[in-house]
Amino acid sequence: MRTHAVAIVGSGPSGFYAAGALLDSEDPPVRVDMYDRLATPWGLVRAGVAPDHPKIKSVSNQYEKIAARPGFRFFGHVHVGEDVSVDELLDRYDAVIYAVGSQTERRLGIEGEDRPGSLASVDFVGWYNGHPDYVDLSPDLSAERAVVIGAGNVALDVARMLLLGEDDLRATDTADHAIESFVASTVTEVVVCGRRGPVEAAFTTTELRELDDIDGLTTVVDPAQVPPVEGDADLVKGTRRNVEILRGWAERGPDPDAARRMEFRFLRSPLRVLGDGDEGPVTGVELAVNRLEADDDGRVRPVDTGERETVECGLVLRAVGYRGMALPGVPFDDASGTIPNHEGRIDDREREYVVGWIKRGPTGIIGTNRKDANETVRGVLADLAGGSREDATVASAEEVEEWLSGRCPDLVDLDGWDAIDAHERAAGQDGGRPRVKVVDRSSFMDLVRPQ
Repeated sequence: MRTHAVAIVGSGPSGFYAAGALLDSEDPPVRVDMYDRLATPWGLVRAGVAPDHPKIKSVSNQYEKIAARPGFRFFGHVHVGEDVSVDELLDRYDAVIYAVGSQTERRLGIEGEDRPGSLASVDFVGWYNGHPDYVDLSPDLSAERAVVIGAGNVALDVARMLLLGEDDLRATDTADHAIESFVASTVTEVVVCGRRGPVEAAFTTTELRELDDIDGLTTVVDPAQVPPVEGDADLVKGTRRNVEILRGWAERGPDPDAARRMEFRFLRSPLRVLGDGDEGPVTGVELAVNRLEADDDGRVRPVDTGERETVECGLVLRAVGYRGMALPGVPFDDASGTIPNHEGRIDDREREYVVGWIKRGPTGIIGTNRKDANETVRGVLADLAGGSREDATVASAEEVEEWLSGRCPDLVDLDGWDAIDAHERAAGQDGGRPRVKVVDRSSFMDLVRPQ
């Protein structure tokens, strides 16, 4: 039985979990080539997880072990859909798995959303994490108050990053350009707005609790927005703990001596991002005050009461979710922002599969991708074991390298990534940081191909 060749497009958690499951296979045996348009692997573990969460980022240790296994190769700076096509991959591999994630934002669809000073959290997170696409974002942090729209962990991440002290920032792998901007920032208050109540908010308990550990920060909740919940004992454990934390903050009240303030406003939906004229910078947000109603299925939804609030601010961060993007040559469901599939097999396509957020939508935590990837890989292996590909001709490892070298002059292989990784880690040692990130293509290539 020959060794089958599988290409994985995308190098985030779902891609690595898929690679690990494929490499575990002995019948049939599989080798894996992983592609990414960036020079660096790990996806949102590198460019999305908040820099002050090193324990979460440590999951990359698992991916390093997978990358070190025989039969695995990494090819960075290869933009599938531009540098090479999906058809060209299918010509060279037995199967192709797309693990491209959800790379853009969900829109609010409100007036003023694109004013200067109104930013997608996707962009802001990429900027402070050193993602090469966002290093030139240059957000204006000269306001005193920012408003974050959203009630999930990403909303908490961006709010917290705005309010961290300098010592906390300088101990992380936050990109240097972002550290300097945060240190110079005059933002001392962040208002986090969710359209439903605290019971429905998607924060994790750990993320809420750690706010109490930030020096100089007070957390503020209106007691009227966190009333006793009838049947509280019936709430799931995480939700009950979240409500207890929020109630505690509401009962405690704000610390008048705190240097920085994070306020939670529930039952608030953004109606307009305010500013001067049609294109003037942000001056505030108009909010609708909601009440909750249960529909016939028992699902709680926010309903506009007609009451309005205006919050003055100079910065708005939109954190209402991620959304997938179409990959040229691959089917795409625009309504869901995913690639249509059944248990990972792409609908009406042969030898093409999908894992992660582009498969199921932007839900779950990092570990959710392992089960998701295993489901898809079971289908891949079953199809390969079916025998239809046993006599098929695929490109050899050497032929793939030759092909890519001709197409992608800035190709980064696993040795190249190891050089980047070693440089970043060494650069962080003197300052007690995990790493100092390289953030632009030319600097990556200087490390990969030193003169």
